[in-house]
Amino acid sequence: MRNQVQVQTMKNLHNKVFIFSLIAVLIAMSLQFVFLPSRASAAQITSRKLTLSTSSPAAAAATTTYTFNFTVPSGTVLQSAEAEVCTTASGSCTTPTGFSNSSSTLSSQPTNLGDATGWTVSTVTAGKLRLKKTGNAAAPTGAQTVAFGNVQNPTTTNTTFYARIATYSDDAWATGVDTGVVAASTATAIDLTATVDETLTFCTGTSGITTSSCAGATGSSVNFGTLSPSSVKSGTSQMGVGTNGLTGYAITVNGVTLTSGGNTITALGSQALSSAGTEQFGLNLRDNGPLATDPDVGTDPDGSGTATPTTEYNTTNQYRFVTGDIIASKGSSDQFRRFTASYIANIDTATEVGTYTATMTYIATATF
Repeated sequence: MRNQVQVQTMKNLHNKVFIFSLIAVLIAMSLQFVFLPSRASAAQITSRKLTLSTSSPAAAAATTTYTFNFTVPSGTVLQSAEAEVCTTASGSCTTPTGFSNSSSTLSSQPTNLGDATGWTVSTVTAGKLRLKKTGNAAAPTGAQTVAFGNVQNPTTTNTTFYARIATYSDDAWATGVDTGVVAASTATAIDLTATVDETLTFCTGTSGITTSSCAGATGSSVNFGTLSPSSVKSGTSQMGVGTNGLTGYAITVNGVTLTSGGNTITALGSQALSSAGTEQFGLNLRDNGPLATDPDVGTDPDGSGTATPTTEYNTTNQYRFVTGDIIASKGSSDQFRRFTASYIANIDTATEVGTYTATMTYIATATF
């Protein structure tokens, strides 16, 4: 009988231990819900991503913008949200080495999270990008965008890290609503280097230069034939030029007027119309004539470049020759441009007999 009582007593004791253990577990679970953020009804945030303004590892500089794009699934009014930055997507959170939110700011007010204004950042908790608006009254709509500026990236190269997004209905990041995780990565910056050498393309000839190339340039003489006081003689030569010089180029003409021994044909020191019966030697870079006293000679500048003749050589039917003059120029780099130099040679009745020659040297100078 005594043994039966002892057995019954032990059973009762075991039952009591089990009941007390069960009560303890239930109390612990209740305390967990009391003291931890409430996420029992949390739903998954969708269409979520994190875009970094730079993926370069931090060098003690808080210069990166973290832009979060996502869509919350519920219409609960939110007063706070956070993105906790961790080395893993789940489990215990370890902040990546070097990451810092201590200087973080809102790059702009969040989009569609609630009220359009009044959201502020909290930097109190390390590793968590946080914002809130106490008393927010508007529910989130559509897709949300939140951008934090002045964030410091992790310092380890080529390393993935995670941001655990959570939204809250209160302004203390306590009563959870929805959650989601996004991933980003630091990456080694790839430095690309290239060199562009200085270039100057320049050629002269009497023909063969196209609007894009010097390849066919040929010829070095212009023959006016026999000069007469009663008619105008003319001829042309060509130039092609282009450069990547920072401040462009200038072309000068250099030489002397038509000369025979000690005799010369008067060079036009200022712009003038061609006039048969008057000693004249000059040139321009335009398409000229035909007029009664001017020859139909020359072509306007062409090609993909945009350089132009200087004022003294840029007027149709007006000619000039002063050695050393800049005849064409461009103040910046320029693609290939073709110029046609149009020459006129006139004499009067007293011009001395002889064979007259002149050499025109064109010099293109680029400034890099």
